[in-house]
Amino acid sequence: MGLKIGVVGAGEFSQCFFALLKAHPFVDEVSLAELIPDRRAKAAAVYGITRTFDSLDSLCKSDVDAVFLLSQRHLHGPHVLQALNAGKHVYSAVPMASSLEDIEAIIDTVKRTRLTYMTGETSHYYPSTVYCRDRFRNGDFGDFVYGQACYIHDMAHGFYGSFQNSGGKDWKRVAGIPPMYYCTHSLNLVLGVTGAYATHVSCLGYEDRHEDEIFRVGNNLWDNPFSNETALMRTSDGGMMRINEFRRAGWTGKNGTYMSIFGTKGSYEEHANSQVWSGFEHGTLEDITELLDCKPGIWHHELFALPEKTRIEFSKGVLSKVHHSDRLPKEFEGQPNGHLGSHQFLVDDFVQACVSGKLPPLHAWNAAKYSAPGLVAHESALRGGEMLKIPDFGRPPADWEVLQLD
Repeated sequence: MGLKIGVVGAGEFSQCFFALLKAHPFVDEVSLAELIPDRRAKAAAVYGITRTFDSLDSLCKSDVDAVFLLSQRHLHGPHVLQALNAGKHVYSAVPMASSLEDIEAIIDTVKRTRLTYMTGETSHYYPSTVYCRDRFRNGDFGDFVYGQACYIHDMAHGFYGSFQNSGGKDWKRVAGIPPMYYCTHSLNLVLGVTGAYATHVSCLGYEDRHEDEIFRVGNNLWDNPFSNETALMRTSDGGMMRINEFRRAGWTGKNGTYMSIFGTKGSYEEHANSQVWSGFEHGTLEDITELLDCKPGIWHHELFALPEKTRIEFSKGVLSKVHHSDRLPKEFEGQPNGHLGSHQFLVDDFVQACVSGKLPPLHAWNAAKYSAPGLVAHESALRGGEMLKIPDFGRPPADWEVLQLD
């Protein structure tokens, strides 16, 4: 018998995953939980979903094996805990949680129940991360010295509509979430390569001046005045890392997430339209842009409006040359992808972990490494950049094997 997976939320992002979940050979059923009746009915009709639920509560009382959680980002912590305590495996969109207490509770619950928990961090499978991770494992970087990563996403570039779609009439109070609370893309770009974790952080914030007044004390759930935050972190391997999370920035590069990593033997640098590898010796600068090129996928709701032949053509070529595509199920051939080729790998990781009982690469302890530093960083920004210690949530139990898929 295959898995029964219930998707929570029928917003735009969830439509990236219905077809992939249904196509996986280890999944028998995909159901949907959505609060808004019209949205629930439309998604069910478009994606051929026969069983629906009107809430997470009703889904958790059902016989589904796993919950695929795509609710609003500030609700992930309590929603994950609810599903785990109902005996369900959980895939959760990022971030892991919005408080250190919820992070600790999730880890404790996973440890106690031995249920699968996975965070859906897309940057873990970006071509740049895959390339650098392979070279780091091979020793080509030498010792890690410094990494920098950013997530530049102006509110006017799609965020207004996204928050309005998911937040209802009070969407502005949710849209003002501190930028560092959503730092997982940036952190994984570096830590997903080296395997280290951040130990200390000093962060500064830019007090927003925009007329929409979303980032203002008293105007959002966090009394957050910062639309942009920059953090300097010490890493457990003795290196340094700078993270930028910007929600007001005049930037229209082809991708809003970029990183560079410098080691004692080699380095990788990424810019708006190019990626380069530099070895220790002079003259070893190599342009690897074409190697990492990943044609952008398109959202599932756009794809399903196209004729079948066009759908297949659009779906081809959305993986880069460095992706380990041979590990994916053959049923994914011709299926859409997204976020620089990451969606297919994330879905396969989760399903494989649920079936095997092994830990997915993006397990709870790694999820904490990518979320907790941002929570402490924002506290540092509120204190004018004070250097603060980041809690270490430890490592998985020694007897719990991690899936080795790449």
